[in-house]
Amino acid sequence: MENLKIWLKKNGFTAILTVLFIVILINKDAKAWLMRQVASTGFLNSSISEPKETQNNSTKISYAGFMLRNEDGKITDTSAFQNKVVFINFWASWCPPCRAEFPSVQKMYDHYKNNPDVVFLTVNLDDNTALGKSYLKEKGFTVPFLTPAGNIPDVLYSGSLPTTVVLDRKGEIRLHHKGLADYSKDSFYKQIDELLQQKL
Repeated sequence: MENLKIWLKKNGFTAILTVLFIVILINKDAKAWLMRQVASTGFLNSSISEPKETQNNSTKISYAGFMLRNEDGKITDTSAFQNKVVFINFWASWCPPCRAEFPSVQKMYDHYKNNPDVVFLTVNLDDNTALGKSYLKEKGFTVPFLTPAGNIPDVLYSGSLPTTVVLDRKGEIRLHHKGLADYSKDSFYKQIDELLQQKL
C-alpha cells in the first residue's frame, strides 16, 4: 500500500490522464464532449461553395425519389422543398462525431425553425430507429426525426457519418461535408442567410 502511495505521488498526473483516457474511450458522451471541444474551434468546418458547373451548364440536381418518413409515418419527397434552402444531416445515435455535433445542429435549428424558407432534414440511420428517438428525447433535442423511406442518392450520402449537405433554392449542392463540424457559428449563419437572399 505504501508503494502505491509513493507511485501515485510521483505519477499522479499520469494516472489522472490514464483514467480520463479510459473514460473517453468507453463513454460515448465523454467522447462526444471531447470532439465537440475540437469542433468548436471551427477548424473542421466547411464553407458554402459556389455552384459547380456541369457539362450541360446546369447545376440543378433532381432529388425526386429521395423519400423520407417522419415520426407519424408520413412520407415526403424532397423535391417538394424546391425554392427553399435545405439543410440535410445524416446521423446515428451510436456515432460519437454525430453526438458531438448535434448540439450545434439543434442550435441552428432553433435559429431558423421559424423561417419558412429553411428546411431541416435530420435523417436518422440507426438500424433500430427507437435508439435514435430515445437519444433525441434523452438530450432534449427537438429537430425533426426522419428516416429514409427508400434509397438515398449517392450524391447526398455515401456511407460516412455524420454527413451534412446544404442545398440552395435551386436544389444545387452548396455544401457537402463528411465528418464532424460546428453549425452554430455566426459565420455559418451568415452563409445560410446569403443563400436565402439569392434570387431564383
